[in-house]
Amino acid sequence: MTDAIAGAHGARLIAGAGGARLIDGKAVAASVRAEVAVRVAGLGFQPGLAVVLVGEDPASAVYVRNKDRAAAAAGIAAHTIRLPAATTEAALLAEVARLNADSAIDGILVQLPLPRHIAADRVIAAIDPAKDVDGFHPLNVGLLASGRPALVPCTPLGVMKLLAVAGVALSGARALVLGRSAIVGRPMAALLLAADATVTVAHSRTRDLPGECRRAEVLIAAIGRAGFVRGDWIAPGATVIDVGINRGADGRLCGDVAFAEAREIAGAITPVPGGVGPMTIACLLENTVTAAVRRRG
Repeated sequence: MTDAIAGAHGARLIAGAGGARLIDGKAVAASVRAEVAVRVAGLGFQPGLAVVLVGEDPASAVYVRNKDRAAAAAGIAAHTIRLPAATTEAALLAEVARLNADSAIDGILVQLPLPRHIAADRVIAAIDPAKDVDGFHPLNVGLLASGRPALVPCTPLGVMKLLAVAGVALSGARALVLGRSAIVGRPMAALLLAADATVTVAHSRTRDLPGECRRAEVLIAAIGRAGFVRGDWIAPGATVIDVGINRGADGRLCGDVAFAEAREIAGAITPVPGGVGPMTIACLLENTVTAAVRRRG
């Protein structure tokens, strides 16, 4: 999202919620998708996005359908390749090689998780780094870690956009990333470092985890445990970004943060659902256009 969009829409995209401002990821994602559509319309060609789905995981199937709809709405040609769960690793690698060689395809995404008999790391490493719109290829991971231009994982990229819209000054700020996964935690820390934040990465082995959280001005929770971060772990006025998507005891979607408690203490907070989640697909579309422009010069 450009600074102009963030500045123009920042006030509208953040509404009051208890003691904290609510960062509306749905509205921010809509702005990102609209900007992507404008960029696509001015390219003179149609970017192509290929999504490979192996098996019948229900959550993955829903997610892929949502990606298809969002891509079509933005003017991106979406190609979904559905393969049976029994597909061999060799067959999947052959499909990736075919997509790498297809000049009409600018972005390739292999939907995770994959069936147990397929090594996800080998499949990801086989994707052309220039088409790796998930940002998971080792080359893109290394470029991001070294502070060089790269295709960035979509969820951390979306978090950075939410922080920008919320008006969070990251330079010099104490930021805590709770979780060290290769998909969210590690790239999130790299992006925050690039924005000149002072970054701590905490995890299950961290001593005094509540104390580490209380020292953070910006808290990114991505640990995958429902309601794990309690309200009294949060510094008054801190910005809390909840990346977690879990099912609570009542069957409802909830995040890693105990939202009702946290909203009374935080300065700004994302809800679940409706916070980080919508940003992931929006940033996937942005990555696809970025990859298309870079590939085609």
